[in-house]
Amino acid sequence: MSKLEGLLLGILQGLTEFLPVSSSGHLVIAQHYMPNFKQPGVLFDAMLHFGTTMAVIIYFWRDIKVLLSAFIPGRQGDNPVRTHRKIVGLIGIGTVLTGLIGVVFEDYFIKLFSSVTAASFMLLVTGGLLLAASLIRQSKRNEADLNVMDAIYVGVAQGIAIIPGISRSGATISTGLFRGINGVVAAKFSFLLSIPAILGAVLLESRHINLLDSSEITTYVLGTLSAFITGLVAIRFLLGVIKRKHLEIFAYYCFIIGGLSLVSHTLNGF
Repeated sequence: MSKLEGLLLGILQGLTEFLPVSSSGHLVIAQHYMPNFKQPGVLFDAMLHFGTTMAVIIYFWRDIKVLLSAFIPGRQGDNPVRTHRKIVGLIGIGTVLTGLIGVVFEDYFIKLFSSVTAASFMLLVTGGLLLAASLIRQSKRNEADLNVMDAIYVGVAQGIAIIPGISRSGATISTGLFRGINGVVAAKFSFLLSIPAILGAVLLESRHINLLDSSEITTYVLGTLSAFITGLVAIRFLLGVIKRKHLEIFAYYCFIIGGLSLVSHTLNGF
């Protein structure tokens, strides 16, 4: 893999990991229509995920610090502290549900990664979710209003988003909006919930990692840094879109890519 390829793949990962357009769906479609496209190795993929995870941690560092500080011994259980402890617990519930879905349906999910039809159709589903969510009048439910059922629904949505074509951020944020959660709060909870999920994926991928060729170190570093930087940009951009209540722009994108891919594959058998 060249340095330019590593850089471009990092940029693509950083953007599609957080923008609600499904990075896995794009990967399946790219592999199908571009036979010469080679999926990056397991180690490189793990490094890209590490870069995007660091983007979430850095961007939401203040929030993470506040949440963790709620568990410092001696802190009084006033309303803010109780709320922060509750949010950490809800993230834990959502993470467990995501993991259970991933383990139970692992074989089924793996099969879908070889189906361009499934990935294309699921992009249309993602588009439908985003369009429906964009039509919802955003509620004023904030962090203090989050409850166990919110964590269950969002955690299940994140688990289902393992399916290629279903966007993780799109599914979780849309679910939050359907639950009546304020858009920015839903997005923040989605991003915080992504940290253990992405780190879990990195740990799973690390089982298959071989030693890194020293000649590829620069390429891997470029990929990781570009994923980190574009991840930060993507998070900021998505939060801005949610504040302006324009999620439909991503819905139209998913409709176009998923529709064109599905029609092409159906009509031409290609």
